[in-house]
Amino acid sequence: MSEPEPRRRPVALLRPRLNRGQLIVAVLCAVLGFAVAAQVRSNDRDTKFANARQDELVGTLGDLSQRSDRLRSDIRDLDDTKAGLERDTQGQAALQDARRRAQTYGILAGTLPAIGPGIELTVDDPQSRVRAASLLDTLEELRDAGAEVVQVDGVRVGVSTYFTDASGGAVVADGSTLTRPYHFLAIGDPHTLATALNIPGGVLRSLRNSGAEGVVTQRQKITIQAVR
Repeated sequence: MSEPEPRRRPVALLRPRLNRGQLIVAVLCAVLGFAVAAQVRSNDRDTKFANARQDELVGTLGDLSQRSDRLRSDIRDLDDTKAGLERDTQGQAALQDARRRAQTYGILAGTLPAIGPGIELTVDDPQSRVRAASLLDTLEELRDAGAEVVQVDGVRVGVSTYFTDASGGAVVADGSTLTRPYHFLAIGDPHTLATALNIPGGVLRSLRNSGAEGVVTQRQKITIQAVR
């Protein structure tokens, strides 16, 4: 009679028994789990790298945007400055033009002194035979020849200037008695003015016929100080 098989211990009964197929499945699961974990870690690293680069790009774009805004602001400031300078330049030009016009009008009106090329005319009348009409003809001849500014003795000629005869053979211009020899200063082209006075049958011939003598001197600078 054979001996009875010994009873197995409870602990041994609780131990799982792995056959060959289960062992292979377990190894494959372990390998698969390692691969999955590695892939997850790789994806995490790639995601973090991608996020980091995006943040860097966003920061760079933000910095460029701020620089662009500053440059636009600088351009606006420069445009405003340019416009202000242009307005100031135009204002200065207008002011200078207004001053030139005021000076020109003042000279023509006789309220400002004048300097320029022209002629001197000295009329010597020892016999006091030159009358107001002869002096007026002389003035008109000068004006017709292009005289811009004229002074007779100490009288600045204007648009309303007049000559009248006074007692004793004197001649009055704009209320002032002229003294002999009569002295004209005229600003204009010297050659044209001198030619106009010397034309045959002109002013100088008329003065000679009256017993007076006119002498014309061309000058490159005539200074007229008298003002109205």
